[in-house]
Amino acid sequence: LMLLPARETPVSAQSAALAEHALCTYGQSVLRLAYSYLRNQSDAEDILQETLVRLLRSAPEFETQEHEKAWLIRVAVNACKDHLKSFFRRKTVPLEVLAEEADYINEEQRSILHSVLSLPDKYRDVIYLHYYEGYNAAEIGAILSKKENTVYSLLSRGRAILKETLGGDALDQ
Repeated sequence: LMLLPARETPVSAQSAALAEHALCTYGQSVLRLAYSYLRNQSDAEDILQETLVRLLRSAPEFETQEHEKAWLIRVAVNACKDHLKSFFRRKTVPLEVLAEEADYINEEQRSILHSVLSLPDKYRDVIYLHYYEGYNAAEIGAILSKKENTVYSLLSRGRAILKETLGGDALDQ
């Protein structure tokens, strides 16, 4: 793992040394802890990096090594809990996972799914959130930071592209 400091906060040599020490000494423990919470290596690595960034930003004074380890573990646990309860994580399934599950659906649904996944990002996101996750236009607007009317336009254009691609009323089902 490579520790990248936040751009808006200059990092002193002392803070960088503290983070380097924490990574070498406690990095594997924090990583294992995060993995036990999240069951995903990439997310666990993100939590480790977030924990080290928080260490860099706050640069606390530790009384003992045990205090330092306890602080890092507490920050990592809180970051994991925040990650697990985040709105986006609870409400979505990654498109890649959905594509992998395509083997378990019928041919017509698989064709529709592949067509949705091949749409340009701006259309794919709104179509996916609306049809696969069940969000309405206002909710999609909040998620994607777009106006509700923009979401309606993107849905309409995305449906038109899919209708042309699929040759019919596949989305009317």
